Amino acid sequence: MNLDALLAHKFEAKTVTYDERDTMLYALSLGAGSSPHEEVDLNFVYEKNLLALPTISAALAHPGAWMTDPKFDINLVKLLHVEQRTRFYQAIAPSGTIKAEYRVSAIVDKGAAKGALMYFDKDLYNAINNELLCTVKSCYLLRDDGGCGEFGTPPAPLAPTPSGTPDYVDEHKIDDRAALFYRLNGDRNPLHIDPAIAQKAGFAKPIIHGLCVYGICGLTLTRQILNADVSRMASLALRFSAPAYPGETLLIEAWQLEGGITFRATAKERNQVVINNGFIDLN
Repeated sequence: MNLDALLAHKFEAKTVTYDERDTMLYALSLGAGSSPHEEVDLNFVYEKNLLALPTISAALAHPGAWMTDPKFDINLVKLLHVEQRTRFYQAIAPSGTIKAEYRVSAIVDKGAAKGALMYFDKDLYNAINNELLCTVKSCYLLRDDGGCGEFGTPPAPLAPTPSGTPDYVDEHKIDDRAALFYRLNGDRNPLHIDPAIAQKAGFAKPIIHGLCVYGICGLTLTRQILNADVSRMASLALRFSAPAYPGETLLIEAWQLEGGITFRATAKERNQVVINNGFIDLN
């Protein structure tokens, strides 16, 4: 990784207009509208009283494949998306025009043999009045790019998921075609559709987008615990513990805490935790 190139790079802001079709497609790509949740999910897939899921912020104004620029010298084959955090300041409207600004906010050098953590931030603004809607922070583990130096201040570590009996349990079957649908939101990384690319990256078959699983967790907890009141979600953060695959069943367990909800998700068929350290702050 070329740290000097990252420090010197200026990301161009984007202004993007999205509409109700984009909002409904996003919800459908997560599995909204599936049995037995058809009625409550009408909030997210029907233009009458349509609501945008807060996690659509992760898909809006996708920055593109900027890390493929040779000047950054990032080994993309060894890159892992390990955390996702979003702080919401206002509810995302089901349609509108937004301005996105991007930055690399921190690099944590874990050493030449351990790689580096890169925190990439996206701020979304209402393009009409320039009010900040949310800050989306993605953390990537660059397994082959340690020893290159560091800068910035990373966020505090995510709190561990508690032990004990959860207050809420639900199952979500990931559609076999989920990756095909989700990529239409803007992330067309071939890792999620091309078997040859997936095998080159060390997977037996294409994995589901981590942000699709992020969205599924947000959808499940919004519909069940927040009763589809998207305005109550002040933040959503989680750690990607392992990849999930289309067709798997996610077992989502949640604990109600003062001021928030902590959760994890397990690929039921493999008994593999795929999402951990999840937390939703509530308004």
